[in-house]
Amino acid sequence: MAFTSEQHRSLLPLLFFFFYFPLSCLCQSSNSSSANTTTNNPTIAAPTSNGTSLKGVPGCGKELNHIYRYLCDRRAAWGIILETLASSGFLFSMVLLFSLLLWSLWICVSSKQKRSGIGGTVACMSMFLFATAGIFAITFSFIIRLTPQTCPTRLFLFGVLFSLAFSCLLARCLALLGFAAARGWGEPGLALGLFMVQVIIATQWLILVLVRDKKPCHYSQQEFVMLLIYVLCLLAISTILSLNFLCRSCFTYSYSYTGAAHQQGRVQAVLLFFTLMLSVCIWVVWITMLTWGNPKVKRRSHWDDPVLSIALVANGWVLLMGHGLSQIAFLCRGEAKSKDLPLSFAGWTSPSADIPGLNSPKEGKENGSFENEPQDRRGRRAEQSLRSPYESGFSMTDIDPDKDYTIPRPQTTNYQEPYDEYYGED
Repeated sequence: MAFTSEQHRSLLPLLFFFFYFPLSCLCQSSNSSSANTTTNNPTIAAPTSNGTSLKGVPGCGKELNHIYRYLCDRRAAWGIILETLASSGFLFSMVLLFSLLLWSLWICVSSKQKRSGIGGTVACMSMFLFATAGIFAITFSFIIRLTPQTCPTRLFLFGVLFSLAFSCLLARCLALLGFAAARGWGEPGLALGLFMVQVIIATQWLILVLVRDKKPCHYSQQEFVMLLIYVLCLLAISTILSLNFLCRSCFTYSYSYTGAAHQQGRVQAVLLFFTLMLSVCIWVVWITMLTWGNPKVKRRSHWDDPVLSIALVANGWVLLMGHGLSQIAFLCRGEAKSKDLPLSFAGWTSPSADIPGLNSPKEGKENGSFENEPQDRRGRRAEQSLRSPYESGFSMTDIDPDKDYTIPRPQTTNYQEPYDEYYGED
């Protein structure tokens, strides 16, 4: 896989810094504040009808349930920052989704010609934007503390939404590579087929654990990662296909390519590849931290939810800016360039009024050179005004088949010097 190269391996320390630095800065204040408030001024009061409420937490109401603490606690800044980024990403995704649907509806209504080529692409992009908006939305289930209500949401929607996004990317890669199964409406159909596999896996796990075994929704980090193996396979296959498309776009050339279309395909390949590569790096980092890094530094109970929340927000913005926005821009630009003005055949079908004699229909008989010659007519024509300038001056009927009309050629019997006699030399 291309991730093992030195160029991509160098991204891992940056991503670890991207994850650990905000966690160490943001969670340290929340941990210290919680310790201080526990000894001096307890923040968790007695249970009420709505559950345990919060008191003395800056930014939160007194009657607010304690599971929503990180949504409003100003001392635990990671929750407020992530919910702001998630809310803005969700709104941006929905704006792009509705704009794409309205634009495609306007294209279908205003265009007189049927443009069936963009239907499958618009459907696949709509599913991708819907999945991206859902990724931003489920971030709130990880900012809220783990409860019997948020646990099924985490386990089910995390893998399902990422599988829908990566299935759309995989179908897009196959369409760009020219696979027949991913052309037209086959692209969203293929994405839906790949997406339903993760839906079946997540549903089966929830039914077996919650319904049949009647166990509480508690899971370990390893079990959470095991549920996402299929999503990891989709991500790996999409990355390999995008690398193949990038190599084909940048290192091959065909005379059938036009300059603008080839350049646009190259930019699209680069954006698609780096979107998937950044997603791979984000997934490697959060899985490593969740299963090994947090227990190593003894921060499992405090950093698990922030790690997953940061991974959701970071990957959501990568997918939205790297593929969602750029693909909509390419789609709109390509559709605008494909609109050609209708051809006008008025000058070909209607005669011009400025030229006399063209208002009446012509049958070709007015041209004297094409006049039918009578059977009993011999010799030259008497009407010189109807003669064509290319007429030879005699009729083909005057040719005698017994006469020899061949052009004389020089003849010689001197094969050693064949042209001496022709030029008059001895």
